[in-house]
Amino acid sequence: MSRREMMKAAAASGLVSMSMRAAGSDDEVAAAPAPSARVSRFEGLAFGMFVHWGLYSQIGRGEWAKHMQGIPTAEYMRLMETFTAADFDGRSYARLARRAGMRYITLTSRHHDGFSLYDTGGLSPYDVTHTPAGRDLVRDFVDGCRAEGIVPMLYCTTLDWSDPRFDADFDAYLRYLRDSVEILCTRYGSIGGFWFDGNWSRKDADWREDELYALIRRHQPEAMIINNTGIDAMGRAGHPEIDSVTFERGRPSTLDRRGAPKYVSGEMCHTMNFHWGKATRDFNFLSPAHVIESLCLCRRAGANLLMNLGPEAQGGLPAYESAAFGVVGAWIEGIGGASSSLYRGRPGVTGDGEDFGLSTDDGVDLYVFDLTATANTDVHGPARRGPGRRTFRGVTGEIRDVRWFDNDESLTFTRTDDGSLAIEATGYPYGTNTVVRVARARR
Repeated sequence: MSRREMMKAAAASGLVSMSMRAAGSDDEVAAAPAPSARVSRFEGLAFGMFVHWGLYSQIGRGEWAKHMQGIPTAEYMRLMETFTAADFDGRSYARLARRAGMRYITLTSRHHDGFSLYDTGGLSPYDVTHTPAGRDLVRDFVDGCRAEGIVPMLYCTTLDWSDPRFDADFDAYLRYLRDSVEILCTRYGSIGGFWFDGNWSRKDADWREDELYALIRRHQPEAMIINNTGIDAMGRAGHPEIDSVTFERGRPSTLDRRGAPKYVSGEMCHTMNFHWGKATRDFNFLSPAHVIESLCLCRRAGANLLMNLGPEAQGGLPAYESAAFGVVGAWIEGIGGASSSLYRGRPGVTGDGEDFGLSTDDGVDLYVFDLTATANTDVHGPARRGPGRRTFRGVTGEIRDVRWFDNDESLTFTRTDDGSLAIEATGYPYGTNTVVRVARARR
């Protein structure tokens, strides 16, 4: 079978791989589809907050504690007796997100342990109505997001460690899952998206995704549908109704959409340490600099970054993650804030190493890595590139000047023989280090 025939067959099946590439004479039959309005809006959000919170937060051993430590369901669910949610305020999360430059939040409405943060209407005994909290926490979350102009999204597990139907009567379990999602679709107004996770637990099962996604399209036609294909999948395409592929804790690659049946976006979810829920003994936190670099590398590939925090036992914001997110927000303010090319720029300009550019209507923002001469604060750390010539390919149109955002310094630039834009990247002035330094090349 020729490559042209392979591409057509893959497109017809709806299972075209994001890594399939047309080449040579086949390029003319492999045009990329245009994104739908909901996918375009999602890509413009750029940066989101993931929130993993549930009963497991009270014991502080991570969100997989029930499974990894073999805690029986009857024992585990006694945590409901002390779940007060006294410190949870959806609007405080939305305020933090806005300060951090995040434009959406994805909250775990129910995680794999089977406990729901909302009233399941009698579908399950394991929900917030049977706890001292006495209120619908998804409602609190959604209302708080809307008050601050943040898009609310909901994580929904498809795996359940506490429901016996998951193993004993899978069809009955799937009916329960669909009924639960219908509650989320109909009770809280417009939801930005539904983020599913768990199909990887039964790879050969029929999850009846057609029915689940049709239900969402009926009630929430503008919602994103995302289903995490697992930590090893790294952008693998899934069901044809999916709107975004996932890159869990891995660097996103640029999606080649040529010949695909629809335009699918990308999103990388990442956690600040090695757990998603609160883990009291996990001290291995990422730095704000790491988050800044991750956000930039996601946008280089045209993907969103969904950055996780694990709230305190009763829903309070964790101090370290809150502070780190605030630092990232200050960095975003320094490169344009709400009008930054992080949100509105178009990828496609490539540079040396990890450098890249995002095109806007009036120019290109050039993102420059490794201006710090060493990899860490120790002067004897591994050498990095430091200041000097950086070359960017794909910069079109006449460029009239190039200036750093942080101090408005004018940079020397020229065109190379192959048409690339070369700039002389100067070093940081004393007292400054923005991790990734951004220059605006104006047309």
